[in-house]
Amino acid sequence: MFKFNAGAQHPATGDARLAAANDLVSRTLAQHGLMPGGSSTPQANWTMPQMPKMPSMTGLAGLAGMAGAGTVAHTMTPGTYTGATGHRDYLVHVPASAADGATGLVVMLHGCTQNPADFAAGTGMNALADRDGFIVLYPQQSRGDNAQSCWNWFSRGDQLRDKGEPAIIAGMTRQIAEQHGISADRTFVAGLSAGAAMAVILGQTYGDVFSAVGAHSGLPYSAARDVPSAFAAMGGQGADVAAPTGPGIPTIVFHGTADSTVNPVNGQRIAAHALTGAAQTIETEANGTTNGRGWHLRSAADMQGREMLEYWTVDGLGHAWSGGQPGGSYTDARGPDASAEMVRFFFDNAGKAQQ
Repeated sequence: MFKFNAGAQHPATGDARLAAANDLVSRTLAQHGLMPGGSSTPQANWTMPQMPKMPSMTGLAGLAGMAGAGTVAHTMTPGTYTGATGHRDYLVHVPASAADGATGLVVMLHGCTQNPADFAAGTGMNALADRDGFIVLYPQQSRGDNAQSCWNWFSRGDQLRDKGEPAIIAGMTRQIAEQHGISADRTFVAGLSAGAAMAVILGQTYGDVFSAVGAHSGLPYSAARDVPSAFAAMGGQGADVAAPTGPGIPTIVFHGTADSTVNPVNGQRIAAHALTGAAQTIETEANGTTNGRGWHLRSAADMQGREMLEYWTVDGLGHAWSGGQPGGSYTDARGPDASAEMVRFFFDNAGKAQQ
């Protein structure tokens, strides 16, 4: 995050100071996939001059130069979904172990500046799919809809059912699930950073499509409505928004204590919202160490034994996927394996309808 001291002395004229401040804000917004001017609508043709452009998802050969991502991309099939509110490309991994019927569907939403192949390489989710027989769907955010490939979690038009990106991702998910005969109680969504924020939105708006959510380094539902509130939320200075109405959706949260991009208070708020509607819960806590990195786990189950929450706090972890693979961006190999823990949480809950 940045600080701008309006009272700082500078030898330039007032106009020059204003121009410099505007340039600083613009460049900082670009780094986070937001655009200058205070609008909550991304500016499609505005990009950070020194930010390298990620390869096109449809040009899989272009991924070969990215460590790990090229190999992973060639194990997946590209496609495009078009719905009433727009269209997006995607990659889908259907393991050989699903030949006699897939065990479920996990939708994975990448973070800013990432793409599906990069995210697949970094999370190692496809290897778990090969082991357990579930399908993995990786929607692709387009640069025409966000300059830095961020999902637009901070835009009100992308926080509602039957609107914007939630409708596109939910429609895409329904299509893949129907093709493979996968029921909603075995369909899950997870993401990192902006992808995690969008996963939380989908859990709130499409509980009939997804039965559980995984949020790594993300933000709670309706944490922001525009650019200023997005920055405030990411910095931990945003308002503690009221929990969504209605029953919460089972949620597993990972957040690092050293995350300087998305303040850890956001993980706390996602966890609190997950227990909305649960009149009584049975809670347990545990501490441990993985590869020299400490962690704390808080779990909560409803009175019927359905796991409603796992909240993992990882000591010293920054803005990166815990236990991730070096072939992808924003990963940290130390700490608990977020992918494996999410898969366990998802499928342990599969078929357990809320009472």
